Amino acid sequence: MMNVPATLLSAVVTIVIILMYFWMSIGVAQARGKTGIDAPATTGHPHLERAMRVHYNTLEQMPIILPLLWLATIYFHLLPWLPAAVGVVWIVGRLVYQRGYMADPAKRSMGFLIGSVATLVLLVLSVWGVIETWMASSGAGA
Repeated sequence: MMNVPATLLSAVVTIVIILMYFWMSIGVAQARGKTGIDAPATTGHPHLERAMRVHYNTLEQMPIILPLLWLATIYFHLLPWLPAAVGVVWIVGRLVYQRGYMADPAKRSMGFLIGSVATLVLLVLSVWGVIETWMASSGAGA
């Protein structure tokens, strides 16, 4: 695994994030079928509403996690595999979030926490990498 380029690892994580999101959209469609609530209605049964919230909340998180994943991948070089690994942690957090939310919205916190910590770690790696690159390119790191 150490010979696999960091960009390839993050590309795989990105694809898995997209597939997970698509899978969650299928969950919304299945909830519509199970509850008999056709589009464009978005309310009327807790199962549908929960499936939609999981799907929407994941969509809300994707414009944050994907740029951070790629910024960290491009600029953080100390442990090149780390951004992709943190991306996998984010995916696990989303799945824990989904499972908890679908069971009972009060049980979504652990998954949200896992995802939030992963996002924060990617933010730190991104900032760290950008600062290091900036310093090296400006000659300040020499």
